[in-house]
Amino acid sequence: MRLLLLGANGQVGHALRTALAPLGELVCTTRSGTLADGTPAERADLDDPASLPPLVARLAPDVVVNAAAYTAVDRAEQEPAIAFRANAEAPGALAEACARSGALLVHYSTDYVFDGTATQPYREGDPTSPLGVYGESKLAGEHAVRAAGGRNLVLRTAWVYGAHGQNFMRTMLRLAAERDELRVVGDQVGTPTSARLIAAATARALQAVPEAPGLYHLTAVGRTSWHGFAEAIVAGAYARGLLKAMPRVTAITTSDYPTPARRPAWSCLDTAAFSAAFGIALPDWRHALDAVLDEMVASAS
Repeated sequence: MRLLLLGANGQVGHALRTALAPLGELVCTTRSGTLADGTPAERADLDDPASLPPLVARLAPDVVVNAAAYTAVDRAEQEPAIAFRANAEAPGALAEACARSGALLVHYSTDYVFDGTATQPYREGDPTSPLGVYGESKLAGEHAVRAAGGRNLVLRTAWVYGAHGQNFMRTMLRLAAERDELRVVGDQVGTPTSARLIAAATARALQAVPEAPGLYHLTAVGRTSWHGFAEAIVAGAYARGLLKAMPRVTAITTSDYPTPARRPAWSCLDTAAFSAAFGIALPDWRHALDAVLDEMVASAS
């Protein structure tokens, strides 16, 4: 099949380039029209939603995978129009183009569509109530994709990190190399999910049941706080020689670290429906983190 990947330079997009390549002809797009290594790519800019349907019509893919998004959670509070254009209007335009052509659209959403008041992992049908502009824009994107009709696979994920791009893990590793102590929020609970896990699960889902569209939750298994995640990152990196020293990781409260955007205190997602639909056993978040750290060691050697 022919696959069109949007956001190929992002952390999930970078992982998808490897995971999707064996499935057929992969056409990559970036905002600039070039990949990070300078290789030419198609240009796709979510800030210009009207430009996306002609791209889909011209390339005629069987599958469109949208890994591009506006993900600046705090900045979105000051830039709601930009966030909604990229996260709602652009996916809607893609979905409409895919509905016309018969292509399957794979689109990613977020745990931030929930308000964090639950005490059990959220299921796909649970009521949504975003706390900020970012979550609102991503939820609007889900609605726009669904309203377009056609075939679409919407995957909500959470706490995304990886060896590439800007993310919590890479920030912790940078700060851990500079400081004796890291102060990290300990009263927000969720599931760290690596970009490589998201990419691998997406590729396997497309192979296993490519005609099973719908809304699913896709994260690793288990839960922790940002503080617990930071502790695991630091300990794992130190054990592998990625850090020369291991700083203290101190838990603080959300009120100790105020941010422009409110974040859910609990955003664990129930992944049972995804595993059942596609026959995929998802790993514990610690095992997925180990795999990413091992990847970093291998690339450094």
